[in-house]
Amino acid sequence: MTSPDLPAELKAALNARLEGLSRNNAASRAAAISQTYREGGGSEAIRTETDALAYALARMPATYAAVVASLNALAEIRPDFAPATLLDVGAGPGTASWAATEAFSSLQRCTQFDANAALRTLAQQLAHDSTRLHAVTYELGPARTLLAQAEPADLVVASYMIGEIGQAERAALAEALWSKTNDTLLVVEPGTPAGYARIISLRAQLIAAGARVAAPCPHDRACPLIAPDWCHFSQRLQRSRAHKQVKGAEVPFEDERFAYVALTRLPATSHPSRVLAQPDAGKVEIAAKLCTPDGVTVTRIPRRAKADYARARRWRWGDAV
Repeated sequence: MTSPDLPAELKAALNARLEGLSRNNAASRAAAISQTYREGGGSEAIRTETDALAYALARMPATYAAVVASLNALAEIRPDFAPATLLDVGAGPGTASWAATEAFSSLQRCTQFDANAALRTLAQQLAHDSTRLHAVTYELGPARTLLAQAEPADLVVASYMIGEIGQAERAALAEALWSKTNDTLLVVEPGTPAGYARIISLRAQLIAAGARVAAPCPHDRACPLIAPDWCHFSQRLQRSRAHKQVKGAEVPFEDERFAYVALTRLPATSHPSRVLAQPDAGKVEIAAKLCTPDGVTVTRIPRRAKADYARARRWRWGDAV
């Protein structure tokens, strides 16, 4: 399993970019950029080197952790998956590419797409001395335009980017992403009801186009959850000193909520159930909310069933069981 914390060489590269930068200025820019994101403004607020670095310090650790958690879930279902090529669409500072190269040592070629010049510059600086990403190709421009010209890849990733475009554009982008997927497409979004809704819409569209769900769902049918419930997961990550300073936080960790779907061209197979919330462990029993091939259910494991109870005590939110 790949660690949710940023790899050492990425931390070193970020720290090197911090030399001479005012932490107060970075914190101020990070707050402004985060506000723009919450209002649906996307990356348009990131215009300068300081903007890009502030964004990376504030958001890169959590985004990386969410992508790693999604890739870990995929690898658990597909232990033989060894992609050689990667397309990172909406790459930003290269977060998903770093996560994918940590998760899959088989990757040999990585291509990144984004329309933001400041983020591309930062991504290239961070990858410059990397042993894994030094030869990455980063193309600047609109995602669909670049996808139309791209070679297909074994793994295509779009993380935290489909929420930045309109609904009609999302459908066209989903089709373009799938058309360039040789094997698996991973889409990750914030773990909000809106993020979940975007994932579910894309999931339904691409299943209709022939895709099969690899993770997290144990089936290809419509999501059985009923509003106001929604499918999302949580990944805890440790905050570095710089991360805490930029976020103005004292707590040494952060819990990133995210929603995701991994879609594959492989034939349909049976998958294990998925834990949809942190199980409630009591003295008499453990109650766990599971998404199963037959729908959502609350499974209760009595303490007297010692082996099953001991196994269920190890279940965590997001686990395949």
